[in-house]
Amino acid sequence: MDSKRKILNLVGLATRAGRTASGEFSTERAVKSGKAKMVLVAEDASENTRNMFDNMCTYYRVPVHIFGTKDELGHAMGKEMRASLAILDEGFAKALVKQMNINGGSEYES
Repeated sequence: MDSKRKILNLVGLATRAGRTASGEFSTERAVKSGKAKMVLVAEDASENTRNMFDNMCTYYRVPVHIFGTKDELGHAMGKEMRASLAILDEGFAKALVKQMNINGGSEYES
């Protein structure tokens, strides 16, 4: 199984465990309340969305990664398209970062 699949599977597991917040409003609330351990923003999210989360996550010291498409993220969560989501669990966040480092994808840390 490729690394991207594993990352999307981890997102799905975290969602089923109730450890994600998705959609712009919920993700923003998770970051500002200190609950978000990491944020994923879709590669095809608008530049405004990417910049907003990059700036917000930098300010609140939450790692932010650009990963997957809105369709892939939404599908992994069993929902409609999602441009952003927050991982609310340290264990899931660490597992995702580990997979991303293996993947060497287009993510970045702030």
